[in-house]
Parts: sequence; C-alpha cells; structure tokens
Amino acid sequence: HTMATYIARRLLIMIPTLIAISIIVFIIIQLPPGDYLSTQIAEMQARGEAVDQGKIAFLRAQYGLDRPMHEQYLVWVWGLLHGDLGYSFEYNLPVADVVGERLFLTFVVSFSTILFTWAVSFPIGVYSATHQYSWTDHGLTFLGFLGLATPNFLLALVLLYLGNVWFGASIGGLMDEQYIGQPMSMAKFGSILGHLWIPVIVIGTSGTAAMIRRLRANLLDELHKQYVVTAKAKGLPPFRALVKYPLRMALNPFIADIGNLLPQIISGAAIVSVVLSLPTTGPMLLSALRSQDMYLAGSFLMFLAMLTVVGVLLSDLALAVLDPRIRLGGSAER
Repeated sequence: HTMATYIARRLLIMIPTLIAISIIVFIIIQLPPGDYLSTQIAEMQARGEAVDQGKIAFLRAQYGLDRPMHEQYLVWVWGLLHGDLGYSFEYNLPVADVVGERLFLTFVVSFSTILFTWAVSFPIGVYSATHQYSWTDHGLTFLGFLGLATPNFLLALVLLYLGNVWFGASIGGLMDEQYIGQPMSMAKFGSILGHLWIPVIVIGTSGTAAMIRRLRANLLDELHKQYVVTAKAKGLPPFRALVKYPLRMALNPFIADIGNLLPQIISGAAIVSVVLSLPTTGPMLLSALRSQDMYLAGSFLMFLAMLTVVGVLLSDLALAVLDPRIRLGGSAER
C-alpha cells in the first residue's frame, strides 16, 4: 500500500468511528433521569424557592428538551457539522464562548507538562539504560516508582500545604486575582507563567515516571540485540552505536504517545485542576456532567474524541516513518 491509500483508508474509517462515538456520548449523557431543567427545579425546591412551571415548560420547548431523544441527537449532530457546538444552559452562553479562554489555559498547562515530561524522562531514561544496575540507576528507579505510586491530586494537596506553611502563599489558581476575567495581556500572561510550574510538576510527575520506565526497558532491549554488539565489535564509538539505531527504535513509545497527548492537552488532569482551582476545561466538564448540561458536556466530549482519532492517525504515520520495521497494511509480508 502506498502512504496515500493508507491515509485515505484511515480517514474513511474515521467517519463511522466518530458517528459511533457521537451516539454513545449522547446516550450516556441522556442516561441519568431528567435533564438540566429538572436538576435546576430540584435545587430550587431544596432551597425553598418557588418554581414557575409555565417558564420551565417554555424553556423545555425552546431547548428542544421535550422532543424524542433521536430528534435531539439529530439537532445536536447537525449543529456540530455546521460548527455550532450548542448552547450551555448552566452558563447561559454558546458552548464555544464558555470553552474559549479555558481551552487556551488548558493548552498552555498541558503543552508545558508534555515538554517537562519529555525533557526530564528522556535523559534519565537513556542514562538509566546505559548505566544499568549502577547506584544512580537504582536511585532513579526508586524515584520513578515513587512518582508512579503518588496520586497527582495528593501531590497537589501536599504542595498547596507546603506553599502555605513555607511561603505563607496560596499557590492555587493559574493567575493573580486581579487578572481573573480580564482580557489577555502581557502582564496576565506573565502571571500565568509564574503560576504554571506547580500544575506542571504535579501533572507531569506520574507521566514522567512512566515514560522513564518505558524508555529504559525499550532501550535495554535494543542494546542487547546482535546488531549493537556487531557495531561495537567493528569499533563504532559507543555514543554513535547508541544514537544511530537503538535510540531511534526506543523512541517508539514517545511517538505512540502522540495519540494520547492531543486529548490530554485539552481535557487536562481534571482532579488536579479542581484541587488547584485551575480555570481549565477539566473542572468545567465535571460540572457540566453533574448538572446535565448536555450540549456543553456532549460537544466537549466529541471534541476530545475527534482529537483522539486524529492523534492516533498522526502517531501511526509518525511510527511508520520512524521505524522501518513497521510497515503499512500487509506490505511487510511481501
């Protein structure tokens, strides 16, 4: 198969995949009894407020909540195809407006986390593999296991506590209070960068630890193969012998990870974001699911699904380019 046919086939497969995901997402969001308005009515009654049934009936008709489920689904999907993500009941705004700045902040946090993960795990993983069973390797392995074993939200709580005790400062949030709700400016962006290191360390810890383990295991596997032994026997310098092939082959997990990275960039670590009160998209999605704000939750989940599908395609193409052992379709057998 040529690369063009492979890409065309994969793009065609994406269409039924996304249709299936959209149906599942819609059904799951509609599964809990009631809808956003019935949740609101229950909350108002719990507070002892009067409920205007006429107004509720009008809103239900206006939002199409009184229609059969399949009609609601078709209206939603038709909107998505036209770039209309629907209307958020909770925020009284179009979904696109609600997601706006949160999407940018989530992107900044997650992109920085990815860079942190790669910058830390790459040199440590390579060093551990090339100095197997040394004291440094044992020490780094121990730290790696600590990173894997510590839940992110617990690390976030510990850092919040230490920040308060040592510096007497609240290190939650992503910017100083005076910038909240203000348009983006250089001062606001500077404030975001100043607050960024805490979430990056917290969210990046477990990812870094996992990546170090995978890179070390892959590289050790490659270094013990016959071609590396032959290269060394022929007098190839150790660094060249490491970089020329083994390191390229061991990079597969980094490339394969692209498929997960795109949706992670957007969804972010929801629980960590709640603990550190970050204005990212994670807490927004949790809140939308709790209040049954179906257009906000549904459109956002569809956006993540699309990123996942695109990310998997990109990582497959990059793997095929990087690793000559991976062939497209059945061409490897020929």
